[in-house]
Amino acid sequence: MLVLLAGIFVVHIATVIMLFVCTIANVWMVNSLGDISVGLWANCTYGNCNGNLSYGNEDALKTVQAFMILSIIFSVVSLVVFMFQLFTMEKGNRFFLSGATMLVCWLCILVGASIYTNRYASGSSTSFWSESHHGYSFILAWICFCFSFIIGILYLVLRKK
Repeated sequence: MLVLLAGIFVVHIATVIMLFVCTIANVWMVNSLGDISVGLWANCTYGNCNGNLSYGNEDALKTVQAFMILSIIFSVVSLVVFMFQLFTMEKGNRFFLSGATMLVCWLCILVGASIYTNRYASGSSTSFWSESHHGYSFILAWICFCFSFIIGILYLVLRKK
């Protein structure tokens, strides 16, 4: 049981780190040559990033930014609550609060990544380039989506022994 809790803890920390990276890094979409990338906060050309997004004033982008920041907050809160429950909770109880908080994080990632996928992942509304592919930030966001769901469900199922 201790090994399982330690494994979940390590995956949870990895998820928090990946959420930070995917939200901060400006590599959500990359052109086919790899020299231009677009993120949530800036355009990057040949390694030089500026804050001038051609679609920066759109409500959809601001919604993605807000939900990705909320997902980081809920993931960190869930980790702190898990640590608190691990040392203060009575034996036999479940980690309901940690699981519920992590599932809220999961929903925030779902909303943020889905809106970005719908509005910007095709590259057509960015008026950037015709041939592009997803960057590592976009892929990390969807990996965090999967991990946060698994962690949230495991927290709800596990009992402290």
